[in-house]
Amino acid sequence: MKIVLDTNVLVSAMLSPRGKPAEIVRRFFNGEFTLCCDDRIFSEYDEVLHRDKFHFDAQEVRAILDYIRFVGNYVEVPASAIAFADEEDRKFYDVAKFTGAILITGNLRHYPADPCIKSVNEI
Repeated sequence: MKIVLDTNVLVSAMLSPRGKPAEIVRRFFNGEFTLCCDDRIFSEYDEVLHRDKFHFDAQEVRAILDYIRFVGNYVEVPASAIAFADEEDRKFYDVAKFTGAILITGNLRHYPADPCIKSVNEI
């Protein structure tokens, strides 16, 4: 199954290694999911996971980002015309729609009503 992970899922997975987001990330690492992304998404992952406030282990972050970089399905997508309250969320939606992937997020309210968007609890 192809997925797009909202950054909040990666952060939650690292904060709570036994939670549902961590299970989803493990399933990607185990090859059950194909992670779709573009340069904008990868840049956001990189920036957010390196924020001092999280105190994530630098080697762990590097390993995750390296794996995403080398195994992820990278695409270039056109921007959609749908209005977003926070334009930073558009990139995740656009990649999901372009690739036919499921967008997994911890914040459904940030996205339009669309069957391709699922809460972490729906996976």
